[in-house]
Amino acid sequence: MKPAVRVAITGAAGNIGYAAAFRVAAGNMLGSDQPIILQLIEIPPALDALKGVEMELRDCAFPLLHDVICTADINQGFGDVDYVLSIGSRPRSKGMERADLLSENGKIFGPQGKAINDNASKNVKVLVVGNPANTNALIACNNAPDLDPSQFTSMMRLDHNRAISQLATKTNSAVTEIKQIAVWGNHSLSQFPDISHCIINGKDATSLVNEAWYKNEFMPKVQKRGGEIINARGASSAASAASAAIDHMRDWALGSNDWVSMGIISKGDYGIAEGLMYSFPIICNNGNCEVVQGLTQNEFCIEMMKKTENELLEERDTIKNLL
Repeated sequence: MKPAVRVAITGAAGNIGYAAAFRVAAGNMLGSDQPIILQLIEIPPALDALKGVEMELRDCAFPLLHDVICTADINQGFGDVDYVLSIGSRPRSKGMERADLLSENGKIFGPQGKAINDNASKNVKVLVVGNPANTNALIACNNAPDLDPSQFTSMMRLDHNRAISQLATKTNSAVTEIKQIAVWGNHSLSQFPDISHCIINGKDATSLVNEAWYKNEFMPKVQKRGGEIINARGASSAASAASAAIDHMRDWALGSNDWVSMGIISKGDYGIAEGLMYSFPIICNNGNCEVVQGLTQNEFCIEMMKKTENELLEERDTIKNLL
């Protein structure tokens, strides 16, 4: 049997963390032969609820789950961890400006980045799920000076999965028949779901759907899907967000057979400003993420990519004192 790896989940008593923890323990993230030690982190007022999560995890008798550690101490929680699902964040309250939201979350993700830097495995892989995910990940990354920036990512996989689902429904296709989707930029309304290189069952996606549907229905549906779910169920996406986090980490750790969308620190690919946490189409292999190269972009694509880049530049400027 392989030695157990340690997986930290912040906000583990919340809806997304709760949904993710059982999937990780069952082997859905790292494989059916990989033992797991879960290190669950919460704020002190949520520790009683976290204890209940621990009891349920143990009651499942997962063969791969070797131990569960619950704590409000981030230094303990990130101790020797190999993977981090950073889910807990400050939600936007009514009337809160985005700049205030970024600043409040900086108080969470700055210390988290430092604690990961000081306590985690030096090969740790970090996924930031808590919104605003791209800039929260940027803050955490910049507070971990001893780690490579490539060890920090932000979650765009939920948007990626939503795009696949919408295309599958529109074209009466199986989701497995849809390849080479890309979602560029920020996990926000400015994100750019791109089908210009997408293949559906061997055919160009652009030949199967018309431009009006793509621009007027598909793109807004993917961009605004989170709000649509809130309106329908009275709460934000939880199970689908947890599932996307599992997908993201699984492909990063074990490799992807197709393009995936991931927020990574830009190195200037496609003219995007260096140092931004920006989503690109990615191929994962042997634990590494590589941007898909050589894609041609029309004027519309370039315009949309720059629009979401500009939003991330504004966010970075807002929190520059935290970097």
